[in-house]
Amino acid sequence: MRALIPWSVHKTAIQLLPFVVMAPASGWAAASKGGGPEPLEIAMGLTAGLVLFLYGVSRLALALKALATEPARRLLGKFTRNRFAGVLTGAAATTVLDSSSVTIIMVIALVDAGLLSAIQSLGVVLGSNIGTTFGAQLVAFQISKYAPVGLALGALLLAFGRSERWKHVGRMVFGMGLLFFGLELIEQTMEPFKDHAPFLRWMRELGANPLMGAAVGALFTLIIQSSSATMAIIVTLASQGLISLPTGVAIMLGAEIGTVADTLIATIGRSRQAIRTGVFHFLFNLITAALGLLCASRLVSLAQWVSGDASVGRQLANAQVIFNVLGVLLFIGFVPLIDRALQVLLPERRTEAASPPVLSREQNA
Repeated sequence: MRALIPWSVHKTAIQLLPFVVMAPASGWAAASKGGGPEPLEIAMGLTAGLVLFLYGVSRLALALKALATEPARRLLGKFTRNRFAGVLTGAAATTVLDSSSVTIIMVIALVDAGLLSAIQSLGVVLGSNIGTTFGAQLVAFQISKYAPVGLALGALLLAFGRSERWKHVGRMVFGMGLLFFGLELIEQTMEPFKDHAPFLRWMRELGANPLMGAAVGALFTLIIQSSSATMAIIVTLASQGLISLPTGVAIMLGAEIGTVADTLIATIGRSRQAIRTGVFHFLFNLITAALGLLCASRLVSLAQWVSGDASVGRQLANAQVIFNVLGVLLFIGFVPLIDRALQVLLPERRTEAASPPVLSREQNA
């Protein structure tokens, strides 16, 4: 006998389960606005917001992988003939996939399969660092108030979408709605801290000590495995006035370091060329983050100058763009030299020397 309720509706209910379970915490978080921060209510609100946010990120990532992985793979294989095309391709692929880690892991796989050479992959790695700034720019528009629209539209597409592609679109829209709802919940929960002296003092200390702020950013990113998620949260808090621009920049620089862990893990058991790609990503992020920490005050001033009278959240999102673009400009002229240095550091294994990549190498011009 045929079920009265389609399986797609059951799947929609499963997708909505974390939202239904965690939504009551929104009331607890809002209730804490009347007085000082209540530890239990703050803990429950932050837990609910973070779980919803990370669940939304995971739903969005799965939908984007299903919709865009193959087009992105073709893009990476076709438009990486030189370092400049690689940068543009890496930026475009990361914007579409909403994850620099996914892009770089995909590139590592392509290099390991011999479809890209190591030197072609370096430009893509550089470009992925620019593409990852799109998410923070989007969050800075403060569109979280429209999260229920995304949730409703995504649920409808999941329930009534006629093709698998439309269902993936529904998962993507639903994930974005859940992501922004989680950010809204975190924002509501943190509202009482605007007048909480110990918290504000700690935030000032992180801004005054960029190394400490970077350590916090690196650790948090290592735990949640997403620099984009870290940026989304701190841009949200900065838009509330809870995080100053110097503090946000320090945490952002730490997130650049914390995000390399999963790509390094992806190189385990791969060819030497693939390992070079992962090592380059690590060294690029480490060196640029170190330079950023040395020049943190100048980066803050430049972001303020570029942003004008924009909110602190927008200034922080712009600081990330400035930082990553300057990092790419610093490295792009030395890509052939870096490739030769990596060949010396990680020479080919004997079994790999006889199997060059399918695509030709970039000329050292």
